[in-house]
Amino acid sequence: MSDLKSGLSEAAGAAFASLGLPAEHGRVTVSDRPDLADFQCNGALAAAKAARRNPREIATAVVEALQSHPDLASIEIAGPGFINFKLTDQALAVRCNAIAGDARAGASGVGQPRRVLVDYGGPNVAKEMHVGHLRASIIGEAVKRICRFRGDEVLGDAHFGDWGLQMGLLIIAVGDEHADIAEALDGLKTRPADWTEAQSEDLAQRLFARIGLEDLDRLYPMASARNKTDAEYRDRARKATAELQAGRFGYRLLWKHFADITRVALERDFHALGIDFDLWRGESDVNDLIEPMVAELRTMGLLVEDQGAQIVRVARQGETTKKKLPDGSVVVAPWPDPLLVVSSEGSAMYGTTDLATILDRKTFFDPDLVLYVVDQRQADHFLTVFRAAYLAGYAAEGTLEHIGFGTMNGPDGKPFKTREGGVLKLRDLIGMITAKAEERLHEAELGEQLDAEAFAEIARKVAVAALKFADLGNYRGTSYIFDLERFSSFEGKTGPYLLYQAVRVKSVLRRAADEGAEPGVIAVAEPAERELALVLDAFDHALSEAYDRRAPNFVAEHAYRLAQTFSRFYAACPIMTAEDPQVRGSRLALAAASLKQLELALDLLGMETPERM
Repeated sequence: MSDLKSGLSEAAGAAFASLGLPAEHGRVTVSDRPDLADFQCNGALAAAKAARRNPREIATAVVEALQSHPDLASIEIAGPGFINFKLTDQALAVRCNAIAGDARAGASGVGQPRRVLVDYGGPNVAKEMHVGHLRASIIGEAVKRICRFRGDEVLGDAHFGDWGLQMGLLIIAVGDEHADIAEALDGLKTRPADWTEAQSEDLAQRLFARIGLEDLDRLYPMASARNKTDAEYRDRARKATAELQAGRFGYRLLWKHFADITRVALERDFHALGIDFDLWRGESDVNDLIEPMVAELRTMGLLVEDQGAQIVRVARQGETTKKKLPDGSVVVAPWPDPLLVVSSEGSAMYGTTDLATILDRKTFFDPDLVLYVVDQRQADHFLTVFRAAYLAGYAAEGTLEHIGFGTMNGPDGKPFKTREGGVLKLRDLIGMITAKAEERLHEAELGEQLDAEAFAEIARKVAVAALKFADLGNYRGTSYIFDLERFSSFEGKTGPYLLYQAVRVKSVLRRAADEGAEPGVIAVAEPAERELALVLDAFDHALSEAYDRRAPNFVAEHAYRLAQTFSRFYAACPIMTAEDPQVRGSRLALAAASLKQLELALDLLGMETPERM
């Protein structure tokens, strides 16, 4: 369903083309002066410069070609050649009725759907998530939903960090703390030939049931610190890691226990945020691909030896890249090179696993596009991995894209931490924002008539909306300061404000239904109705921008603008007290269309709206 702006752009483009000028000069944008016009076109100035003609002369010819356009109430030239458009009330009414009857609330889909895999979340085994995982999860979920809604076939992958040295460290740390487990693991180097899966699960339950996530959360920092100072301990961890990856039976049982108990906690925290993955594939899933992949890279002539290590050189002679610094400035830097594939000690590296993952995804999904929603500070790593994948033929040029983002900071402008200076766990942050949501609801005397269970569910939705809109209201590439007091408010540019406005519209529609009033045919006459109609029309463009730029903030901005505009419409245009039944029906239909579009936008951002507060 095409929006009004696109229709005008097409007509203006045809007018420019009829003058022998490029049609792209007909691009129409929302007017900078809504008091004077609905839309504007500045293409006559650029066209005149290229053609060495008078811009007003070109603008006049374009205006003459569009004078009879049925959707235009007026078309005028301003200044040196700006073209201003004002739509008829009828054109706005037709568009609003189409939006009201459209399940997609006026949003179009993509012309050519693609297979898209979104890699986001990035949780690790044996570690509870902290605030550093928040942005990847929130942004990735929104990007996934937007791509899927636009028509792409999309898979979201948590890309579970479940392999590598951290597993070896945990295996020996658990063994050192529990002698009986260490003794049992020593006797389980291979799986007995007649051993059943049920016997394996029973043994694991008896041996490892006492090891919980809190134990792993305690043991891993200790083991990691010791690994840096104790050479003997480090060697033991490396040996355990190698034996795990080689398939040592007992180690695999313990490793699976680590993964299982971690995933339970991760799914709990993700689900509390309205985030769900289609895939929980981990680094371990590509372990068996690494050895043949390394051999293939060597056969291709891409793998070369460098100081005992095996690397892939990805940079061309003298090649540079633009690099964004933490302060937001951009500098030209040498291309990061090379990709370390096998260390001098014979271990596969982080980049090796990422390269094998690209190959694996090609095999089971063959994506047209893979979006990596990962901290901007990993940009160099992905530049290198992507180039290696292109050189090896594991992905087509341009099909791998890093969706970087800034950090969520505390009041001091530094990455958010606890008062004690430690990294704040995501579970604790969810608890903080939920408690604040309950407090805010009580302050506003909202939900007081509900039972405890229903009130708690509304508080959860308000908390998630506060957390997500605080993030998605910003362009993903910027960092922002998390302000619990401001973001949890029911006033201002916040998630709770948007939920409140949606609930408000639902209340109006319920009241209308109770009184037997029904939505009718939309007619646009009042200024507030015109303003609301234009905002409803703008949803398709906001969604297209969010999709093309991988930037959910365009949808967030539209949702906020729609909520504000509806609020002004509601104040200026009485609905239930309108004396004319047709006017009442029209305004009810505008309210219903606004609610549908607002709820859809919020759902794309991963927010649920309550039925009442």
